[in-house]
Amino acid sequence: MRRALPALPPVPALLLSMVSIQGGAAFAKTLFPALGAAGTTALRVTLAAALLSLVFRPRLRALTPEAWRAVLPYGVALGLMNLSFYLALTRLPLGLAVTLEFVGPLVLSLALSRRIQDLLWVALAALGIVLIAPHGGGGHLDLLGAGLALTAGAFWALYILTGGAVGRRVPGVTGVVAGMIVAAVVTLPFGIATAGVTLLAPSALLAGLAVAVLSSALPYSLEMVALRALPARVFGVLMSVEPAIAALSGLLFLHERLSVLQWLAILCVISASVGISLSGERQVVEAEPAN
Repeated sequence: MRRALPALPPVPALLLSMVSIQGGAAFAKTLFPALGAAGTTALRVTLAAALLSLVFRPRLRALTPEAWRAVLPYGVALGLMNLSFYLALTRLPLGLAVTLEFVGPLVLSLALSRRIQDLLWVALAALGIVLIAPHGGGGHLDLLGAGLALTAGAFWALYILTGGAVGRRVPGVTGVVAGMIVAAVVTLPFGIATAGVTLLAPSALLAGLAVAVLSSALPYSLEMVALRALPARVFGVLMSVEPAIAALSGLLFLHERLSVLQWLAILCVISASVGISLSGERQVVEAEPAN
């Protein structure tokens, strides 16, 4: 199985990575009644850290104080991004949560832009956010859920910035694994406070392992295939379809139906992300946060 992954073409590999991540998020949402959002987050991140540690065997003792100064904010951002996103899922459909979260890296890309015409993409993304809101009393958007999703997006942007620093200072995958361990330390207290000893139940551990594989281990491997072969702008354009994949996952696995206006909102955010990816060389690549 592991020998087959590098032979997979980069575009199908990236698409499969996004399907895996959003399928994992949909499955994780079914665990909320038993574990809560915080418990599910802690279990998923902790087991993912354990899996990555076993696979890559990072030399954590070799990390210098300077390296840890880069890893710590990266891991904190990763942990809080996952926690706030899963909390948002308790109040929002998966497709809307991912769309709102996507605003974070989109705004970051725009902030790093030096092109006046990129303001067009700001306006298009803003239109998408306006369309997500209910109109005419026919729907309801949970404001706390929307705030949590936008918070997750802010942590996603911070994760991208700090991830760049880790990539420059820590060789190989050691920084990624170390960051995941820090994220586990950040999320575990919330999970223990919410779910307690339920986290140690065999059924919970098995389900958490499945989420960890779907949302971290498998997509991480697939993304490495894509990143080695695709130009940054192509990678960014392909990543832009993730809100639509999330909405379809919510529909298929969770029976979460969106209105026509909400689908249009998702299209606006996707179009804005594609536009900013194509409108010149970006200084930051929108890397997948393992949601």
